[in-house]
Amino acid sequence: KAAWFRWANDNFLITVPHLDSFPLPFTVWFAVTKEVDTMPKRRANGEGNIRKRKDGRWEGRYTAGYDPESGKRIIKNVLGKTQAEVREKLKRALEETNGMDVARADDFTVATWLKTWYDLYAKPNVRVATADRYDLMINTYTIPRIGNIKLTKLTSRDLQKLYKDLMEKGRERKTKTGAQGLSSTTVRSVHLMLHCAFEQAVKERLIPRNPTDDCIAPKVRKFEMKILEPEHMKAYLDAANVRGLLPMFYLELVSGLRKGELVALLWSDLDIKNRTISVSKQYIKNPNGE
Repeated sequence: KAAWFRWANDNFLITVPHLDSFPLPFTVWFAVTKEVDTMPKRRANGEGNIRKRKDGRWEGRYTAGYDPESGKRIIKNVLGKTQAEVREKLKRALEETNGMDVARADDFTVATWLKTWYDLYAKPNVRVATADRYDLMINTYTIPRIGNIKLTKLTSRDLQKLYKDLMEKGRERKTKTGAQGLSSTTVRSVHLMLHCAFEQAVKERLIPRNPTDDCIAPKVRKFEMKILEPEHMKAYLDAANVRGLLPMFYLELVSGLRKGELVALLWSDLDIKNRTISVSKQYIKNPNGE
């Protein structure tokens, strides 16, 4: 014989043998109950969910992080035409935000990050001439074109378009030959500077990877150097002599000094006894022309 019981809060049957030596009510005491978890399940941090919107598109929403002040979740989303497309985008977004400081990253545009990088990391650690060059590349060449883009939204395609635009019409004033674009050397310098700036952003967990890594920087074009022909040197020096500048221009011809080094020379740099000149500095202009 066996007695059958259905536990009130369960959905399965328990069979308890009926023994003559035990009263039936006592036998029920051996029934095993199953604990039912009636608490709602919570989604793990970072786990996303997918739904279809009223406009027909699919949307994936996920927790990108938490606001450090309020503790509230920072919710982001991805969109797509199909559920499979959104699932793939959601997976990629979760991988990219893993370990990122999302709350801080959202505060930066390309412009604000480049200015922060310049003030904190570049300017204090490079020569004055290099710092001035960075300032020009940031404020004249880069910010007017891509400065409003969110740092986290910047792509290698945005940068590739920047390089193309600078090569075609990056100059503020046309050259004597009518050229409007910057040289390949200058645009490549912009690329190298941006690489350093965005590499620091990666280290600070503001972006998952450096967008310059996928860019193709312009190749430096080599031009044949034009030199002063020997038959023209006398006329060159005669013109300098008329203007009272013969010693400086003669020194330029025989030494190969750069213009900035030449005009920065002082009498203290000249060693008449040993017939040497010490070149230890150069004259430069800052972006303000001073």
